[in-house]
Amino acid sequence: MKGYVVRRRNRYYAVIYEGLDPVTGRDRRSWHPAGTDRADAERLAARLAAEHTGPDDEVRSLSFGAYLTRRWLPAKRLELKDSTWAGYAGKVRLHIAPALGTVPLRRLRPQQLEALYDRMLHPTDGGRAYTPKMVLEVHQIIRRSLADAVERGLLTRNVALVAHAPKLRAIPTVEHDAWDAEQLHAFLGAAAGHRHFAFLWVAAFTGMRRSELVGLQWRDIDFEHAAVSVTRGLVSVGYELKISPGKTPRARRRIDLDPTTVGILRAWKEWQAVEQAAAGADPQPGWVFAEPDGHPVHPHSVAQACDRIAARAGLPQIHLHGLRHTHATLLIKAGVPVKVVSERLGHSTTAFTIETYQHVLPGMQAEAAHIFETLVALAVPPGTRSTGPTRRNARRNAA
Repeated sequence: MKGYVVRRRNRYYAVIYEGLDPVTGRDRRSWHPAGTDRADAERLAARLAAEHTGPDDEVRSLSFGAYLTRRWLPAKRLELKDSTWAGYAGKVRLHIAPALGTVPLRRLRPQQLEALYDRMLHPTDGGRAYTPKMVLEVHQIIRRSLADAVERGLLTRNVALVAHAPKLRAIPTVEHDAWDAEQLHAFLGAAAGHRHFAFLWVAAFTGMRRSELVGLQWRDIDFEHAAVSVTRGLVSVGYELKISPGKTPRARRRIDLDPTTVGILRAWKEWQAVEQAAAGADPQPGWVFAEPDGHPVHPHSVAQACDRIAARAGLPQIHLHGLRHTHATLLIKAGVPVKVVSERLGHSTTAFTIETYQHVLPGMQAEAAHIFETLVALAVPPGTRSTGPTRRNARRNAA
C-alpha cells in the first residue's frame, strides 16, 4: 500500500491508496484526518501504509475465515460461556465462512457484508429466509471479530461499522406463545402418567427455564418451607450437558411453591429412589430430574415429549419454553404485580418483564380504569355530587 499527504484548507489528511475496486475497477483510497501539522500527517501516512502492507506475509495473506476459526474463536472461548461460544461457532460455520471465508481479511469491504445480509433475508436460490434478528446476530459477530482485529493491529479500520444491517428497533417484537388456564389444565391432564410429568408440572408452576430445571438438585428443594433455590443450570452444547452459572445476575433466586407442587415433588422423589435402586445407579449428586442411571435428563428429550403430549391432546403447539411464558402470562392476567412475576422468572429487570409481556397489559389497563373510577365514586359522599349547570345556578341565585 502507498501513503501520501493531502492538504485541504488548513488541515492535512493521510491518504492510503488501496488499489482497484474489484467491482467498479476504480481506484480506492481511504482518507484519515491528521491535524494541521504536515509532519504529523506524513508520519501517520507512513504508519498506516506500513500497517496496510504489514511485514508479516502470513498476516498479509490471512483470510477472514482463517482469522475467525484459528484466532478469534479460540481466543473468545476463554471469556464466553460454553453455550454462547457454541452459538458463535455455529453462525461462523453455517453463515459467515461459506460466504466470506476465502476473502482476505484486509480486503473485506462493507458491500460484501451487506450482500451476505441481503442473501440471508431474501434468498434467491430457494433457500431458507432468516429473520432480521438472526441477521443482526451474524452482523454483531462480524463486527466484534473485526474490532478485535483492529485492536491487535491486523486492520486499521472495522468495515462492519459502516455496513448496513437490520437495526434492533426495526426487529418486530414477537408475542410469545402461551396457553390459557384451561389449555394448561388439559395439557397436564394428558401428561399424567408420563415419566416427565413432574418436570412438566414444575416447569408450568414455577416458570423456571429448562436449563434451570435440568440443573436442579434435591438439596435445592426446601420441602419444609415449600421453596426451591435456583443456583445453577445445565445447558446443551453439542448435545453434551455443561454447567451454567445462570442467564442473568438475578437468575440465582428462591421460588415459593404451592402445596400441590410440593406433593408432586415428594412423590417423584420416592419413585426416583425406587427406580435408581433397581437400576443400581449412584444417586449422587442427586439430580431432581434424572434418568434411571442417575444422570440428568436431557432437555431435548423433555422438549420432544412436551410436543408429543400437546399434539395428542389437540392443543395449540407451543414449545417447552412456552410453559414458562404460560406461567408469566397467567399470573400477570390475574393481577399479580409484575415485580413479583419478574422475581419468579429471574429476569434481569422488571422493565424487561413488562416489555416481554406487554401484549398482556392492554386488557389490564382497561380494568385498572374501571377500578379507579369505582374508587373515586365511592370516595364522594352521597348527595354531594352536582353537575356543572347546577353549581352555576347556585352562584347566580346567591348573587
